[in-house]
Amino acid sequence: MAGLDLSGRTAVVTGASRGIGLAIAQAIAAAGGNVVLTSRSQEAADAAAAQVGGTAIGVGVHAVDEEAARRCVDLTLERFGSLDILVNNAGTNPAFGPVIDQDHVRFAKTFDVNVWAPVLWTGLAVRAWMGEHGGAVVNTASVGGMTFEANIGLYNASKAALIHLTKQLALELSPKVRVNAVAPGVVRTKLAEALWKDHEQALSAATALGRIGEPADIASAVAFLVSDAASWITGETMVIDGGQLLGDAIPFRRGADTGV
Repeated sequence: MAGLDLSGRTAVVTGASRGIGLAIAQAIAAAGGNVVLTSRSQEAADAAAAQVGGTAIGVGVHAVDEEAARRCVDLTLERFGSLDILVNNAGTNPAFGPVIDQDHVRFAKTFDVNVWAPVLWTGLAVRAWMGEHGGAVVNTASVGGMTFEANIGLYNASKAALIHLTKQLALELSPKVRVNAVAPGVVRTKLAEALWKDHEQALSAATALGRIGEPADIASAVAFLVSDAASWITGETMVIDGGQLLGDAIPFRRGADTGV
């Protein structure tokens, strides 16, 4: 599809050293875009950029470090001359257990990385380039922001906030900048390992499409959302979960034993 050609455009992808972020960077590069990958470690960022190849560069920057983020945006403009795409992918989940058992340190870290960082980077990108020239922003949310689960309630609350902010920013930055989000289900990543590692077979069996997600599944959707093929889409959160939010698929399958 011609609309998926990102030649001549430049993307910054935060939290891109592995998993979904790295896959997104690879998908954008495969569509012809220049990519700046960030990670907390310069070494990890460089290694990820080497995997992407081409014009990709890595920048070591903590997602919530405002001065470092500003330097990254400045470097992007110096190197490539534009900042057309921003993918706010960096995320964390240091808080496990009931919400009322979490301390302020874990609360603050969760919301700083998952909510404040996307606001910070979006503001920098808009002021530096997108506000005048236009652009596309995609936030990595989660299906957890749309439901309730034991022990990861604080993480899910942060993703619910990000989904709300996506809509707010889509209105505030219109018509120049499109802002959307993706909401992955359980994907084969290090961050989500506790959700699938010990029971992947059972989880896959209960999922409508018969498997857990792969980073490339999310990356393909992001590449679409930042492209001209999605030029009339803004303020939306695309669920990419293989049907996990639908619930247990097993009783619905043809030939399943329903007990009737």
